[in-house]
Amino acid sequence: MPKAYWINAYREINNTDALAEYAKLAGPSIQAAGGRFLVRGMPAAVKEHGLMQRTVVVEFDSLETALATYSTPGYQAALKALGNNAVVRDMRIIEGV
Repeated sequence: MPKAYWINAYREINNTDALAEYAKLAGPSIQAAGGRFLVRGMPAAVKEHGLMQRTVVVEFDSLETALATYSTPGYQAALKALGNNAVVRDMRIIEGV
């Protein structure tokens, strides 16, 4: 079964305190669901049309687990702490090949 990935690109960070609170809640809930952080931070370099923005990649054992993790009570609490305006991000859930 192919692995799956959450890929988050943070286009804007408007409230660093809310993002920090989100991270405190999101990290443990993602890890409890079997997610493994592969990438977390700013790019070392960007090429072509790339943007210098915070990027996070989380690996899951399956697409089903990746999709279900988003709906868990722990992750939903993290999203609530993040609020609606703290960040603008592009989140993608993608199945591996």
